[in-house]
Amino acid sequence: MPDPLLATRALLLHDLAARETVGVDVLALLEEVVAGRRWWIEAWEGGADVVAGQLAQDLQERLLDDAGLRWPACPLHDGAHELRVEPDLGPDPEWVCEDAGERVAPLGGL
Repeated sequence: MPDPLLATRALLLHDLAARETVGVDVLALLEEVVAGRRWWIEAWEGGADVVAGQLAQDLQERLLDDAGLRWPACPLHDGAHELRVEPDLGPDPEWVCEDAGERVAPLGGL
């Protein structure tokens, strides 16, 4: 079985690159959020199945807190706000524009 943290890391890395948001500092934050969730999936039996949305949300929070970056910018509203991940705790997370109530892309599909 593939490591769910590494699989989600690859999806997030794709989305970061698609939005031209890749740099040493951003990659370091990505590695930190991935490492920070390892305990979570080991402690919670069903955690591996729903960790992707949590990792995406963790990365968004760290980018905002540490770099002042609202990511990913909403393409439906010319970047006026960031997209949200839904569900944050469930299978198959997607990037969603909350303002329009529209799905923009699956995680890893920006």
